[in-house]
Amino acid sequence: MKTLVIGASHKPERYSYKAVKLLQQYDHEVIALGRKARKVEDWEIIEGKPDLKDIDTVTLYLSAANQEEYYDYLKDMHPRRVIFNPGAENRELARILKENGIKTEESCTLVLLGTGQF
Repeated sequence: MKTLVIGASHKPERYSYKAVKLLQQYDHEVIALGRKARKVEDWEIIEGKPDLKDIDTVTLYLSAANQEEYYDYLKDMHPRRVIFNPGAENRELARILKENGIKTEESCTLVLLGTGQF
């Protein structure tokens, strides 16, 4: 299952960083997308809006105010689901995604992984 983390950080104390590491531990294929491309330990953060295929899950770590530039990107990517982590809740984007057949949920990726619900 391929997962895209949007809002990925290189800082170990950030939840997006922890999500990338935990997804890797659970053997998920992870793509980390952030503001600035950089190498982080044994993984990389990419930037921009690359043309990605076969994304099952997108997990968002951006505030609603920083998500607008990704509306069309997410809609066109058409993942199976988008997870709005705490602080990333966005009714408008959730509505747009649902209207385009994309499942949404307000949840915590770390909790979902830790409880076997991911």
